[in-house]
Amino acid sequence: MTDLTPPRRRAPGMTTEQRREMILQSALPLVAEHGSAVTTAQIARAAGIGEATVFRVFADKDELLQACIERALDPTNVLRELRSISLDQPLADRLVEAADALSAHLGRMGAVIGALHASGHHRRRPPVEDEGTPGRSASRDASQAETKEAVAELFHPESDRLRLPVGTATDVFLGILFSRGRFAPTGSDPIGVADLVDLFLHGALRQRSNASSS
Repeated sequence: MTDLTPPRRRAPGMTTEQRREMILQSALPLVAEHGSAVTTAQIARAAGIGEATVFRVFADKDELLQACIERALDPTNVLRELRSISLDQPLADRLVEAADALSAHLGRMGAVIGALHASGHHRRRPPVEDEGTPGRSASRDASQAETKEAVAELFHPESDRLRLPVGTATDVFLGILFSRGRFAPTGSDPIGVADLVDLFLHGALRQRSNASSS
């Protein structure tokens, strides 16, 4: 019987950082699926490398899982997506793109952390910060501020048409977006992104016809 298993590649010439990135890209969907039950052999196979290569980049499996958590929480990619949204589009289209990007980021983050928590993995506590050194909460506050700033930029072309200041409109929009799962009846899907944006921009009432308003 012929062995059809593809040969492992050694990824010659890669730097440690490139190998780390390749391993993380392969590990994230597996961690989201299996939680801490995922094996380094599975991750190596998905990356097309030998398992020993994993341990040349990460000291052990726990360090790899911790790196997956940090990558899931990292807002770099979603901020890049938000800042790439064209301001030439109508405001509704801009906000739908923003909502899609943010929802996908939250979904990836929830899948990874939720799977790890469900499988009994507990996040390592960060080391105690030296006095005067920004801590984890400061980093989180900074990323939230960057996210708000990126979304606020989408409102600025219509700032003279808004009923609220741009900052307030941004806060309301993000508040609705991040809590939209609570609006759905039990067992049903959350309100769709396009419908949520339409509701935010135009309110809950249907447009009244001229006949009904006279």
